[in-house]
Amino acid sequence: MSLLLEFELNEDASLFDLLNKLAGIQCEAFRKEVYEPVLKDVKNGFVVTVNGVLMGQLRGIDTKFSESDNVILMTLMSGG
Repeated sequence: MSLLLEFELNEDASLFDLLNKLAGIQCEAFRKEVYEPVLKDVKNGFVVTVNGVLMGQLRGIDTKFSESDNVILMTLMSGG
């Protein structure tokens, strides 16, 4: 399942701002499963890319956005 959302953010917005916005919209479920604002990171089992680059290879949660950046939040998949 995939879901496409578009957000207008402030000019100097970062990944931190976007995740906090999502936490505010999705409330308890998002914070419980995906992101806890106090930790300033996504929880184990999730990855975030900005324009195809893992957030850890950028500035992490402090990665600043440019206009038309694409952010993907996805679960890691494993099998056995």
